[in-house]
Amino acid sequence: MRLSTVILPVRPWRTGGRDEWLRAEQLGFHTAYTYDHLSWRSFRDGPWYGAVPTLTAAAAATERLRLGTLVTSPNFRHPVTLAKDLISLDDVSDGRITLGIGAGGTGFDATALGQEAWTPRERADRFAEFVPLLDRLLSEGSVTHEGAFYSAVEARNIPGCVQRPRLPFAIAATGPRGLKLAARYGQAWVTTGDPKLFETGTPEQSLEAIAGQIDKLAKACADTGRKVEELDKILLTGFTPDRGRPLESLDAFVDFAGKHIELGFTEIVVHAPIPDSDFAADQAVFERIATEAPAQLGG
Repeated sequence: MRLSTVILPVRPWRTGGRDEWLRAEQLGFHTAYTYDHLSWRSFRDGPWYGAVPTLTAAAAATERLRLGTLVTSPNFRHPVTLAKDLISLDDVSDGRITLGIGAGGTGFDATALGQEAWTPRERADRFAEFVPLLDRLLSEGSVTHEGAFYSAVEARNIPGCVQRPRLPFAIAATGPRGLKLAARYGQAWVTTGDPKLFETGTPEQSLEAIAGQIDKLAKACADTGRKVEELDKILLTGFTPDRGRPLESLDAFVDFAGKHIELGFTEIVVHAPIPDSDFAADQAVFERIATEAPAQLGG
């Protein structure tokens, strides 16, 4: 079992930001991710820094810690420019980058460039073109593509990724089309649980819903000739009915994580505490979870 963290890009690099990434490495987290948004929910009116520059700085400051986005989306990204950034990140980090990627939502990113928010079907349509094109751009030296939403004309990406044949994709998906993409192109699959249960559901209902998601992922894998066991399964915590309770104590986290490991999860991701926010938590408890929970969970 791998234990990872999400560090939201809300602190200036020189006054706390750098220290957070260094501390994540010291605590032994497998990966430290960050959100790839232009702004996000309750943090919209405060500091929020870009994911790619933040990860570049983190790659230069750390040595062993894997790094990644959780998640990037087509809302304001184009595959051609994103691929160039990712290849550069993979080089700076010496092959420590994972791309978490999803179809995007209806938040601030969806309209920040002046477009109307896409419908769920439009997001799925774009995602279905975005992922295969990005796969090619990260794997081939020159790519030409003319699609319904994205084009590339002799887009060059030499020398390619440090990780071969490309850096890993962790694909966030729960719908049938997204799960097919995860099965075909993903090295990992990401879920936050069932959003319909967040407000009024129970932890037991959440476990049942997530088990159903994994069953659907297994079918999608079988349809593409893969075994579901080939994919890492990542749970981004904080969005199930349990909310912040797993971070209230080491025992609470071990109980929560253990139940999800039984479902087949190979990586659990917790948010680094941010005071006076939805991700407020006791820093001492968070650090104890980081250092003690993996051994109790067999990691």
